[in-house]
Amino acid sequence: MITIYNEITKQKEVFEPLSSGEVKMYVCGPTVYDYFHAGNARCFVIFDFIRRIFEYAGYKVNYVFNFTDIDDKMIARANLENISVGELAERFIGEYHKDADGLKITRADVYPRATEHIDEIIDIIKILIEKNHAYKSEKSADVYFSAKSFKDYGKLAGKKIEDLQQGGRVDGEIMEEKRDPLDFALWKSKKDGEPYWESPWGDGRPGWHIECSAMARKYLGDTIDLHCGGVDLEFPHHENEIAQSECATGKTFARYWLHNGFINVDNEKMSKSEGNFFTAREIAEKYGYMPLRFFILSSNYRMPLNFSEDIIKAAQSSLERIFLFGENLDFALKNAKDAAANAADAQCAPLRAYRDRFKAALFDDFNSAAAVSVIFELIKEVNIKIGAGNADKKYLETARELYGEFCGLFGFAPEIKESAVSDEYILGQIEARIAAKKARDFKAADEIRDNLKSQGIILEDTPSGTKWRRE
Repeated sequence: MITIYNEITKQKEVFEPLSSGEVKMYVCGPTVYDYFHAGNARCFVIFDFIRRIFEYAGYKVNYVFNFTDIDDKMIARANLENISVGELAERFIGEYHKDADGLKITRADVYPRATEHIDEIIDIIKILIEKNHAYKSEKSADVYFSAKSFKDYGKLAGKKIEDLQQGGRVDGEIMEEKRDPLDFALWKSKKDGEPYWESPWGDGRPGWHIECSAMARKYLGDTIDLHCGGVDLEFPHHENEIAQSECATGKTFARYWLHNGFINVDNEKMSKSEGNFFTAREIAEKYGYMPLRFFILSSNYRMPLNFSEDIIKAAQSSLERIFLFGENLDFALKNAKDAAANAADAQCAPLRAYRDRFKAALFDDFNSAAAVSVIFELIKEVNIKIGAGNADKKYLETARELYGEFCGLFGFAPEIKESAVSDEYILGQIEARIAAKKARDFKAADEIRDNLKSQGIILEDTPSGTKWRRE
């Protein structure tokens, strides 16, 4: 049983899917005009993680993640670079996948783009006009949604319509063409130097909000289980999606709404103007992708998260501890001995309780911080057992199974670094060092160790033999 804090009801609820064993999940993706930043990364990693939890619980997840590939920022940058908006989109969708793959974000089932769904967008706008929820401007091809035509407008934000003020990222709307300041654009008249498509109201392009309604409807149906995104999208973007979708279909648009919190930098809001703005690529180049993923998943997904150099370095250290444990576990297993069946079962029983605690944390509104604590408690207990020399093979195999299961769910995996030093060369050097030590040529043995260290290879002598790892 999974419980979720539902943003539209402002309370924690037991998740009940529309269809047994299936989850229809829509995540608002990036506008592809640049590399995505740390705040975007938090959104993408968190909802990838939540998807993994549903799959871990046995659900089949239909995961839709959109790309906004037409908007004012894209047009401005494409014109600046003297390329088409389509060329700009292709470049940064490719860059998105490079960073997403580095962050171990599972590929979505569908990556719809706004420009590939113009027909679906026009169909919804037609329905809204027919139902008197939208109107065409008298001066242009602009089409606006009438916010006050939807009696529940504001229900996601938890505010009455008279208390709301229109905000958001859509620029250039001609206010005098609107009937009300809260009304928002569904279709925008073409301008010189901008891409446009034909429509019943004149040439133009879709507004921002309508694209998600159209694409969610096409791939997931009139009603979906989960709609997810950053907290900055709650109003007006998600509020407007609800209004236009429910007015068009007469049905609930999404049953559960999830939003992740902001990332601050040194306790200040991340902002380009403040000079504290970091892309995921910049962070990865300095610290690696895995520390960024660990940093994001080590705290509650709904709360603000503070980024600093000390915090990301602490994430690196935590990951090193996790991965070193896996290496120690594999090494111990090579030399482990079987114990009597009864003794082995008695040893393994306490270990299996970690799985129950791990699941309990994850299924309670995706409490990743508590689940990470379970991983470190497992590491501590098993390390003590290995250090005492009384961990039998069955115990270690059980620990290895849990370790792989937990890290696999979190997407934690050592990053492969390019190295000119092959495994075969390292093993050969270890054998040469062992031979030197047997011959009591300790100077030669130390030189081998130091030479390997200079190449990023760390040796560790244990009672069971010499272990090695890459820095």
